[in-house]
Amino acid sequence: MLIALVSYIVLIFVVAWLTNRRATQTAFFNGNHASPWMVVAFGMIGASISGVTFVSVPGEVATQNWHYLQFLLGNLVGYQIIAFVLIPIYYKLRLVSIYTYLNNRFGTRTRKTGSWFFLISQLFGAGMRFFLALSVLHVVLFAELGIPLWVEAVVAISIVWLYTHRVGIKAVVWTDVLQTSFLIAAVIATIYAITDSLNVEFIKLPEFIASHNSFEIFDLDWHSASFFPKHFLSGIAIVVVMNGLDQNIMQKSLTCKSSSDAQKNIVSFSFAFILTTMLFMALGTLLVAYSEHLHLPIPTATDQLYPTLADKYLPPYVGIFFVIGVVAAALSSTDSSLTALTTVWCIDILGVDIEDSAKKKSINKLKLTVTIFFAAALVAVVLIADAINNRSVVNTIFTLAGYTYGPLLGLFIFGLSTKHSINEKYLPMVCILGPIISYIINLLTPHIFNGYQMGFETILVNATIVIAGLYILKNNQLGGRK
Repeated sequence: MLIALVSYIVLIFVVAWLTNRRATQTAFFNGNHASPWMVVAFGMIGASISGVTFVSVPGEVATQNWHYLQFLLGNLVGYQIIAFVLIPIYYKLRLVSIYTYLNNRFGTRTRKTGSWFFLISQLFGAGMRFFLALSVLHVVLFAELGIPLWVEAVVAISIVWLYTHRVGIKAVVWTDVLQTSFLIAAVIATIYAITDSLNVEFIKLPEFIASHNSFEIFDLDWHSASFFPKHFLSGIAIVVVMNGLDQNIMQKSLTCKSSSDAQKNIVSFSFAFILTTMLFMALGTLLVAYSEHLHLPIPTATDQLYPTLADKYLPPYVGIFFVIGVVAAALSSTDSSLTALTTVWCIDILGVDIEDSAKKKSINKLKLTVTIFFAAALVAVVLIADAINNRSVVNTIFTLAGYTYGPLLGLFIFGLSTKHSINEKYLPMVCILGPIISYIINLLTPHIFNGYQMGFETILVNATIVIAGLYILKNNQLGGRK
């Protein structure tokens, strides 16, 4: 297994080395605007499916059935909004960091406020995804070798830094193709192994899945956190804010040659992503069926369902594919996060002009320093999560990181749907109050509305509060910055 893992990592470096050739000064940030849209679309699948998703989506089927598909249907609509509303704006303004839009529309303070919210969200969100993926690898592989988690974290982030620090997003776009390929291969290999063990013919696999008791798509209980209307609407909002307003994801699309290519990328990716995630859900049904076949109880922590079966009960080759799949998903999401964090810090916080050829050496030195800093910060998040060693606390940190996307959604909606300028003096306070108030509402809702559970729609409440605050801060005159 270790030989396969090392071989895979060597392959990543080969792909990254090939991308280093003919890279310009700005390649780290914009990929020289030369990425083929089909390549970007395929690679984005791996970046969107983190190590957490790799193990949690199949496991979630055991308790939540196929309710996640409701969310995915909303995602599909959200991606079309990104493609036909946001992408043309980003290309028209020739943006490298999407938060520069906030500067053009409102001013410097708004841009920096939005950038800080992204930095916090991305740092903790990426760090926690990184930690949970490393935790799976630790249990499945490295614990038996006596290697502590902190060593795994340092080695893993060093690998990411080594293949991204020179050309950044240019390397990420092409290595993501490799990561996605192995991620999908891992799922297909597991599905093949289970169907073979259950004697299910491949041609009858859809029928087998549809007949299983886990195959329930629509949740029509309005008390439920996965109630269809709010799951669907939240799917739209979550995709728009956590993809269309997220530098990590959009930076890849902005490496395409033109706006139309970027739109083709998003549209094709949206369908490919939905189909890939449905493949994970199909795997989830098969994992449950295989557990029933072996008379094994479903783990209380359903995230452990896939790792447990792959490690102990399925053929050895499945375990190899599983480990490589987790590594592929973890690296694919971490490398783009590291590049995005560096980009936003350099361009939006420090105001660096990446096209200033006279400052090429100083920009490269700064870029190197910033990537090292954020690499260390991601490792720090992993170490903190490991030290806490409390799953409920870790989940809370992960959830709270998501709250910080609400202000970004509010800022962009207000900017795109109105022509009002705002008094920027109190803007940071409004953006801080949004997550705090929405969190309090989330806690009180079950007591006020007869057990109603808020789910993904929390981000909509968060954004609405911020938008209301922006209306309070709006100036009398119309037509903010263009």
